[in-house]
Amino acid sequence: MTAEGGGVPLSERLARGDLMAKACPSREVLKHITSRWGVLVLLALRGGTHRFSELRRAIGGVSERMLAQTLQWLEGDGLVDRVAYEVVPPHVEYSLTPLGREAAEKVRGLADWIEVSLPRIVERWEEREGDS
Repeated sequence: MTAEGGGVPLSERLARGDLMAKACPSREVLKHITSRWGVLVLLALRGGTHRFSELRRAIGGVSERMLAQTLQWLEGDGLVDRVAYEVVPPHVEYSLTPLGREAAEKVRGLADWIEVSLPRIVERWEEREGDS
């Protein structure tokens, strides 16, 4: 299939998604999942249900605003469940949906590769600094 769909009707293309097509909504999902915070939220939630504050502590460096926005995106995409308990103080828990667990497994592979490959990557950075 070409980037423009190659004559395939839009409804058929959207049934699967076509990341190469400019107007395909799958690009929005890609942005949510592969953003720095999206990946880290998915990885953190692989371990089970967490409250907002637990997630924020687990994901070093994320601001409250970015974490809230990322959770909203992932919830909107059907990857994260949000359960609010009507107690005082308010208690909200986040967990992965079955679809979210699938996505988390995919990004886990990428995260593993990055962590294992980091020494080679850093070596390349140092080589480039030496060339400057």
